[in-house]
Amino acid sequence: MIEYKVMRILIIEDDHKIANAVKKGLEQESYAVDVSYNGQDGLGSAMTVDYDLIILDRMLPEVDGIKICQALRKEKKQNPIIMLTAKDKIEDRVEGLNAGADDYLVKPFAFEELLARVRALMRRPSKVADNKLTVDGLEIDTVGFTVKRDGKDITLSSTEFALLEYLMRNAGRILTKNNIIDHVWNYDADVLPNTVEVYIGYLRNKIDKPYPQKIQLIQTVRGFGYKINNK
Repeated sequence: MIEYKVMRILIIEDDHKIANAVKKGLEQESYAVDVSYNGQDGLGSAMTVDYDLIILDRMLPEVDGIKICQALRKEKKQNPIIMLTAKDKIEDRVEGLNAGADDYLVKPFAFEELLARVRALMRRPSKVADNKLTVDGLEIDTVGFTVKRDGKDITLSSTEFALLEYLMRNAGRILTKNNIIDHVWNYDADVLPNTVEVYIGYLRNKIDKPYPQKIQLIQTVRGFGYKINNK
């Protein structure tokens, strides 16, 4: 079964080999991944983009990982943070956790362990506590990666699933095309605003048009964007 995810992750790591290997591995798991190779750029990205998780090296040029953690928490940013470091003393781990990191992984590490920790943090309760999101008979299972409406299975591509999950997690909220592009596609993906329109059309054909007697869930808010009707 292909795993579909809308989650967007930021890697802040100055070792290009490690950063690129982790990026590649996470993308193969269908996460959207951005990379910053120094602390200053990484902090700027983390402050301006609403990432679902941050993988943060402790020892970075310009701004180190501890300061980045502290700055994010000071600004009430609650992104889960996994700190990577070559320092394995207990006091080093304590310092990282006290600065605001949620988890701590010592280099060298196996990618499988990092992936398990990413998944564990993603499962923590947030605004959506359940793995199943439901609106008017439309249900998506973010763990089983299935979609149903009125009990009937709906087959989606990975991008369609990612887009629907993002809409469902923000039911009732108007999402601009830029919001959608930022959360569904990778930063370096060649995506145009009309690409969003195309995928919205794909979703409507699968979850709304076959149910003409039901509420049409995907709505266009002209001049603003799109939303899932949750009323």
